[in-house]
Amino acid sequence: MSAELEPQVGEVVAPEHRGRTEIADRVLAKIATRALSEVEDAGGAARRVLGVRLGRDSMERTPWVTAKVDGGLATLRMRISVAYPAPVREVTRHLRELVRTRVGELTGLDVREVDIDVSRLPATGPSGRRVR
Repeated sequence: MSAELEPQVGEVVAPEHRGRTEIADRVLAKIATRALSEVEDAGGAARRVLGVRLGRDSMERTPWVTAKVDGGLATLRMRISVAYPAPVREVTRHLRELVRTRVGELTGLDVREVDIDVSRLPATGPSGRRVR
């Protein structure tokens, strides 16, 4: 910028001369992870490679989340667990809406897609054991 175009203290800069903010993919993933913690009966799921679990599955475990920002659009994919016998469709619908809302409010991005894979239905109860 030339000296005559530099803003003076207290002067308002036109939008076309301002900088721009870029949101990293990992930031969206963290926002989605935080939203998951607000949804009852939903939790993380251990990562799997060729169907073999890596680590322990648990409802408290951090979910597997990937995110992609393309201009003003965002897409997310999550792998979660849903506590049995909670209705999976209702839990995932609520999570999808919450992720869209949180990402939109915090970043201004338009969330076009939130894919949710439910990889585990852990039983809930005092012992965590299934009743026969």
